[in-house]
Amino acid sequence: MLTKRDLLRSAALAAITATTAKSVPVSAQTKAEWPNLFEAKTIAEEGFIYGLPIVMNYAVMYEYSVDKNSGQYKAPFNQIHNEARVFTYKDTAVITPNSDTPYSILWLDLRAEPIVLSVPAVDKSRYYSVMLCDGNTFNYGYVGSRATGSEAGDYMVVGPDWKGATPPGIKKVFQSSTQFSAVAYRTQLFNSADMPNVEKVQAGYKVQPLSASLKQPAPPAAAAVDFPKANAELVKKNFFDYLDFALQFAPAGPEERVIREKLARIGVGPGRTFDFKDLPLTHKIEIGLGMKDGEEKVEKYLASGQKDVNGWKIGSLFGDRQFYSGDWLKRAAAAKGGIYGNDAVEAVYGTIPACERVLVGDHVRRQDAIADRKPNQSVSDQFADAAGHENERRRFVDAVHPE
Repeated sequence: MLTKRDLLRSAALAAITATTAKSVPVSAQTKAEWPNLFEAKTIAEEGFIYGLPIVMNYAVMYEYSVDKNSGQYKAPFNQIHNEARVFTYKDTAVITPNSDTPYSILWLDLRAEPIVLSVPAVDKSRYYSVMLCDGNTFNYGYVGSRATGSEAGDYMVVGPDWKGATPPGIKKVFQSSTQFSAVAYRTQLFNSADMPNVEKVQAGYKVQPLSASLKQPAPPAAAAVDFPKANAELVKKNFFDYLDFALQFAPAGPEERVIREKLARIGVGPGRTFDFKDLPLTHKIEIGLGMKDGEEKVEKYLASGQKDVNGWKIGSLFGDRQFYSGDWLKRAAAAKGGIYGNDAVEAVYGTIPACERVLVGDHVRRQDAIADRKPNQSVSDQFADAAGHENERRRFVDAVHPE
């Protein structure tokens, strides 16, 4: 099972100490084409920072919608999976899932045609959101009580290359920058007795291809994909192999041109076939050292890149393509701190590093806290645990909204 921190620890050291067997150049790349020692190390550092969210996202997608034996599997692509429970310490694929908004999980394959998401009417007193997050970890849209209201509606999600008219009845079109995309539904749970009502809302979430929505023949199916297996050891040793694979489904945006060109110099990117094990030992060392430096920069940014307010670390690290505008270090820190976090307009995140408690808006949740390690903790116990930190909640709200 791929745990939440495995992607982030010892990646570079594993790269340096990987096999030293006789190797051949990547994609027949000649020695003259390979950048010099310092250039290669710098490219690996920048590439690690750029690629960390993409590789983390791929690993989660693989566990949730590809590998049925992962222990975290939810459903095939384009099928929604509702969780009629709150997440606990056993849910390891995502670093900091909420524990007060039961999830519905959906992974989209947008290659063949758009997908239509339908939401039911939801009581105005109940918060819900549908967050669209693509393979670049850009939050490219929201449906829900804040973003679109509590009324029922149909919304269409399209891939990066889609061009076409908006069909009748579709309230809004959202365009993913990648061909595969995550959709995270969060439905508010008021208390432990409220779960049946949450389940009723979840039952109203519907997903169907555009052709089915329009009652038209389906287009030809997209080609089958041979997804490389992702586990902790493989990701540590073969980080750039996974990045190389994922980029074929992610057309480069204008702000990615420079980093993509740099990565191409070490054989990473669409049309190339990066294979770490085939690199000469000297190149492996260059890559490994660069990755190690990149990881240290991400750690440093995450520790210092948020505002300190009355002892709370408060900041907004999540957003869409325009929000990041090529700031790959901010994006990497966001993924490491809690991949699939909400935009600031949707939720406020605050942490106390010493005890690792996390508050989201006015709702208490935890990140690796002791209470989360209690096996089989009931919903009522989790709410009691949250209620026990009411003073901290008020302190956080006062910090965010001082009088």
